Amino acid sequence: MAKIILSGHIIIPANQLDTVQAALVEHITLTRREAGCLVFKVEQSQTDPCRYEVYEEFVSKAAFEDHQKRVGQSHWGDVTQDVARYYSIHEEVD
Repeated sequence: MAKIILSGHIIIPANQLDTVQAALVEHITLTRREAGCLVFKVEQSQTDPCRYEVYEEFVSKAAFEDHQKRVGQSHWGDVTQDVARYYSIHEEVD
């Protein structure tokens, strides 16, 4: 089975940074509890407070799609509508 890996970064509008940072704690907790989540990292850049590096691994395409669906219906999805996302997504066979 191929796992799904997402890597890249997000850019948060400066005027929304506090709101997004507050929602991030719960988003990380909920995602790491999801069935199929292997790795989930979201880390603030050392040089740009509005940039966060993102790395995710899910056991399968189905698990990743379930995650995306949950996120789209979550508080995180609501508060990050204006966040710019720069991701690469690929499959990796174990």
